[in-house]
Amino acid sequence: MDFRDDVNLDTSQVEDVGGSGGGGGGGGFPGGMIIGGGGIVSLIVMVVVFVVSNLGDGGGSEPAQRRPQSNLSEQCQTGKDADQSERCRVVGVVNSIQNHWKQEISEYQPSKTILYSGSVRTACGNADSSAGPFYCPGDQRVYLDLSFFDQLHSQFGAKGGPFAQAYVIAHEYGHHVQNLLGALNAGSSVPVELQADCYAGVWAHNAVKTGFYEKPFTAAEISEALDAAAAVGDDRIQQRTRGRVDPESFTHGSSEQRVNAFQRGYKSGQPGDCDLAELG
Repeated sequence: MDFRDDVNLDTSQVEDVGGSGGGGGGGGFPGGMIIGGGGIVSLIVMVVVFVVSNLGDGGGSEPAQRRPQSNLSEQCQTGKDADQSERCRVVGVVNSIQNHWKQEISEYQPSKTILYSGSVRTACGNADSSAGPFYCPGDQRVYLDLSFFDQLHSQFGAKGGPFAQAYVIAHEYGHHVQNLLGALNAGSSVPVELQADCYAGVWAHNAVKTGFYEKPFTAAEISEALDAAAAVGDDRIQQRTRGRVDPESFTHGSSEQRVNAFQRGYKSGQPGDCDLAELG
């Protein structure tokens, strides 16, 4: 997943608040719901009470170790930086995703990604790193604790890798697209989550056209995304945590459904092929 060395990164699209809490809003969940994406939220649903599918306040788990915020504008200037730093890679991925959707839909409005450590305040309420990556429609921001990428490998058994990370981010921006198009609350949670997976595949198909990457993604890189999608399927998570699978309680879709949804978008590259009625 090589970025073009000379491409300029727009760090205004990503803010690193470190362990300061950052964000805005107060306690509870006024003004909107938290939309989980990476799949870890599905695990928490089985342990604590959530307001809606994949919503939560962190469940009281131990927060990740706090860290100071970083100055992305100094560290992340070009694609070469994105190839050498995880935080700069996030900036590059976010830039590419938003460049694509800006070209795809006329009503697209940029969404900032907030990198945090431990806990964060959002317009949807307070959350900690146990919530996994999520999108808050209340402030139209994506929230990400980078420690999730380690958990994706250590807790969920995914192989990981740069493109697995890109898939997670692209999924959350899929929720932003849904929010802008009025589809975020247009059905049960499973089709909505699968559509976000499909939108992630659409971006992957078109990513090289955004000008941020040297060449189209390889089969090995796409397999990282498919492996991550399978790892966070509801059935696999339930089997690991409950020892049994209950399809009636699915919130994100099975491993097979998530893989198929991403592949559907990736093969066509057309968001019109991510129709909610045909997913789930």
